[in-house]
Amino acid sequence: MTPSEIRRLYKITKVQLSYGLDELLPDQPITRGPQLMRKMLFWMKNQHSDKPLGQRLRLALQELGPVWIKFGQMMSTRRDLFPPAIADQLALLQDQVEPFDGKLAKAQMEKALGGPLENWFDDFSETPLASASIAQVHTATLKENGREVVLKVIRPDILPVIQADIKLMYRMARIVARFLPEARRLKPVEVVREYEKTLLDELDLMREAANAIQLRRNFENDHILYVPEVFSDYCRQTLMVSERIYGIQVSDIEG
Repeated sequence: MTPSEIRRLYKITKVQLSYGLDELLPDQPITRGPQLMRKMLFWMKNQHSDKPLGQRLRLALQELGPVWIKFGQMMSTRRDLFPPAIADQLALLQDQVEPFDGKLAKAQMEKALGGPLENWFDDFSETPLASASIAQVHTATLKENGREVVLKVIRPDILPVIQADIKLMYRMARIVARFLPEARRLKPVEVVREYEKTLLDELDLMREAANAIQLRRNFENDHILYVPEVFSDYCRQTLMVSERIYGIQVSDIEG
């Protein structure tokens, strides 16, 4: 391992142990090291024992950054594997991640478009409507026709962070495959490889815009499914502009 990888691994281990996530580890010889380490080292004790496990897991993933937040988002969809107390907390990672500064988001958008937002939009809100691991969303209206839109912008300087953590995840996956034979059937290296592809695809909002445009075209005359219109003239690799619609999230079962 390189020095930077060792530092990152230490950071990941420290965060996980400070939130008491060793409770999630199976009782295996390879997992007893972290558990013993937390008990021996005072700076790695569970500092959030007053919070339930699901909340601690969500906060730890959020602190570790985009790669781990995305992992939590994926886990939140597997309610067949996790109890509601954990799945409900992980679901908050879908759109309630700590946002980055709205002024910085505006600067990112202006860099992508090549000019001040006021050239194309009115009523831009620096307060994000939603924030997730890869991007966050702001509202505005189109200057040309007054239509309400949402502007989705990629988090700044996110690619190096993703690349570093993915490299480390490959190492960890190989260790798991080697020392936990029962985990080999899960193909951890292949899982990381697919996960990497998914993450890198999400960094290209032009790809997402093209997919949304095609989906809208496919359901153009459908009376059940409505796909928001994408305004491709304003879309860039780090920025996507689409129609704002109002409704109830599909995850809000009671609503």
